[in-house]
This record gives sequence, structure tokens and C-alpha cells, in this order.
Amino acid sequence: MLNLTPWLNAPVWYIAFSGGLDSTVLLHLLADYARNHPAPPLRAVHVHHGLQAAADAWPAHCKTVCDALGIELDVIHVQVGQGASLEQAARDARYAAFEKLLAPGAVLFTGQHRDDQAETLLFRLLRGAGLRGLSAMPEVRPLGQGGLVRPMLKLSREQLQAYARSKGLVWVDDPTNTDTTFARNYLRSEVLPLLRQRWPQAEASLARSAEHLGEALGLLDELATDDLATACGNAPLPWLGLDSLDLATLAALSPARQRNALQCWLGRRTRLPDSRHWAGWNDLRDAAADARPVWRLTDGELKRSHGRIWWLSGEWQRAPSGEPAWQDPTQPLALPGNGQVRLAAQSVATGLRIAYRRGGEVLDLPGRGRRDLKRLLNELQIPHFVRPRLPLLYQGERLLAVANLPELGAANCQLHWQPPTSVQGLS
Repeated sequence: MLNLTPWLNAPVWYIAFSGGLDSTVLLHLLADYARNHPAPPLRAVHVHHGLQAAADAWPAHCKTVCDALGIELDVIHVQVGQGASLEQAARDARYAAFEKLLAPGAVLFTGQHRDDQAETLLFRLLRGAGLRGLSAMPEVRPLGQGGLVRPMLKLSREQLQAYARSKGLVWVDDPTNTDTTFARNYLRSEVLPLLRQRWPQAEASLARSAEHLGEALGLLDELATDDLATACGNAPLPWLGLDSLDLATLAALSPARQRNALQCWLGRRTRLPDSRHWAGWNDLRDAAADARPVWRLTDGELKRSHGRIWWLSGEWQRAPSGEPAWQDPTQPLALPGNGQVRLAAQSVATGLRIAYRRGGEVLDLPGRGRRDLKRLLNELQIPHFVRPRLPLLYQGERLLAVANLPELGAANCQLHWQPPTSVQGLS
């Protein structure tokens, strides 16, 4: 019934087990396969969202089912954040838990089926989604250090129900599934049955359309990859560890190709903006050369500096939180919210400290005399958002060196900075 051969070399199989019909059928299919074929260890994972009283009994039900099958069960409790969509917030919390769980190469199986494909397409069509949103749920995609696999996408809900009845399976029914104030439940309970009366193969046709849209998206991704190849190159200051794109290269493309390239690039870093929020890209692109525009997205932000757009997330979105005393300059120094520094010097002087720019700093340079630091940073084209967090090495009140810029310090006294990681967001 399922083709599991591609994942037989995984170190472990997990199944997302809610206790509902879909995941119960998938659990029994995986357990039956593991009994009759060589397979990785199989573990079930139940995520408890704590959103309704009825759900408190589901972990016990899941444990009973797993015990009968001889399968280990992990129950993970999550906190669901506040947001406009409770469904989306719960999904985000659930997948964040799965992502943390997966070791390198591990596989998580989930129970989405063909009818879910159809519902998703219809739901997103009504929200005005673009091609990226309308394409089919992929059977396989990366998740954390492992992968997510949906092996039942070719099967209908009716087929799963028939299998469950034939095997005498018992599952839980989520009472919120009948609450048609939720958009997906309304489509499932009210809209799709009407469509089915007129078009009996409605779900199959919608799922097939989603697959066609997925193929078209693949072609657009190939185009985006070509468009991004030049824009990604020749990035300055590689020690920053930040992703950036050449603005002129992007601006030379048609508006549609600009959006396509950015959707491909941003999709690996953040949840993509809807059509109403793409004005942020226009503002970023078209701002005056000396402006400092920012396009804020769900999991980070884009800033523009010196002809490039830069992706910033995590600690890069917050200012460093202090200037700690450097008690032992022979050892690396952790900078709160700003990575760490270490000193490379022929001899370690006393009274060294790390500070950040406040304005008006000057630096004595061999052969150049006293120079204004702001002018020196302009000459080196240091992005404006880097300057407030660029560590400065002082001895007392004298500025000795600027981190990672050997031009701005004596040859025998260099400050090496490991910037914070720009943590990527969920796609």
C-alpha cells in the first residue's frame, strides 16, 4: 500500500501520531511493514497543544494504541503562540517541536492524504495565493536535520476509512473538526460535499491540479536559480556570515522575475509575504541611494547598504546588550548578543577593553595620522547596520584597532571577531 523503500537507510522512523483516523492508519501500516521487513526503529510522537479539554485524554489513547503495537511513544507538550490564526499558530508550534526532535537523517512520517491536497488548494485559492502557495504539498521535504515524508498523498480519505474499518481500528475524533468557523472545516464539511455532488472526482481533480502547479513552480525555481546566480556572487565581507544579493542585478529583471527570484531566495529563510506586503520590496528597491530602508518579514528583515540587500535575523535584529570587561585578553571574550572576539598581538597590553561606536572616534594610523573612524568605515564600505555592533579595541581611552579590519589597526595588534549567527527562519 505504501512505498517505503527510499527511507530504509534512515537511522530512525518517527510518525506524527495525533490519534486521529489518518495517523492511526499510517501507524498501523508502518508497524505492519516493520514487522515483516527490515526497517529502521519506529517511534510515535504525539504533540499535545493544550488547546482543549478533550485533548487531555488523547495521550493516554495514543499510548494504549502504541503499547498494543509494541511501539515507543513520545508525548511533547507545546505552547501555542498568539496570532491571527489559531490553526497556523498550532501548526507552527507542532512543526517546531518536530524539527527539534529530528537527528541527522531521521525521517518523520505524517498522515496527509489526497483529500488534504484538494482542501489545501481550494483554501489557498480563496485566499488569493500565488503559484508557490497553490502547488501541491510535496511528498518529501527537509525538516530540521532530517526529512518529512507524506507517504499517503495518493490515497483518499475514503480509502483510509475503509482500511480502518476492515482492521477494526479505533481512533479519536477531534471535536473541533466539526466547527465550521474554521475555514478548512467549512470547506471539508460544507463546500466539498456540494462539489462532489456535481463532480464526483472533485478531490482527485483538485489534487491533480495541485501537482501540475507544482511542476510549473519547479520551472520557475529553475529560472530563479539562474537569476540569483549572479546576484549572490561577489559578496563583500564574507566574515559577516550574512546572505546578501546585488541590488542592481535584481533591479535589471522584470518586476515579475524580481518577485520570483526573491520568493525562491526568501522561501528558505522566512514565511513569504502575501501580495499586499510586496510593496515593502518596492520601497526597499526604489529608495534613495543614501536612504536606509528596511523590509520587515515574519522571521527577519532585509536591509539595503552599499548596493546590496542583506538578510538579517536572530541576534542581528537586536543591538548588542553590553560591553563586558575583558579580564584576560589572552582568552576569547563572549560579547552579549554579538558573538565573541579574540586578540592577536605580539604582547598583551594592560587596560584593554571592548566598546562600540558612540560617534566622534578617531584612530591613529601609521603613515596617515589621526583619522575619523566614520570616514574610514565609509572608505571600506562597511554596511551601516554593521557599524553599531563592530567591536572596537581600546587601551584606556585610546582606540587601538577595529575588529576584522586589518587596515584599521597596527600589524602587531589585531582584533578578530566572530559575529553572531543570522539564524534562519521556518519555511
